[in-house]
Amino acid sequence: AVLILPQPSRDVLDLNEAMERLAKLDARKARVVELRYFGGLKHEEIAEVLNISTVTVQRDWVFSRAWLYSELHNGGH
Repeated sequence: AVLILPQPSRDVLDLNEAMERLAKLDARKARVVELRYFGGLKHEEIAEVLNISTVTVQRDWVFSRAWLYSELHNGGH
């Protein structure tokens, strides 16, 4: 039997590409997004995992959300 996997949606591919660009721009910010969005961690938990302050996590999260929004909605290649 052949397993047929659905093609990932364009949105998922776009998000993945944007995350790769963010990681090249700032690896820590990309890690914050991964832990928060995909891992479901709270800011305090992310701060502990990355050994940074909660304030830094909050700043990285705000920046990254805005940056990713811009990349995904303005075709930011």
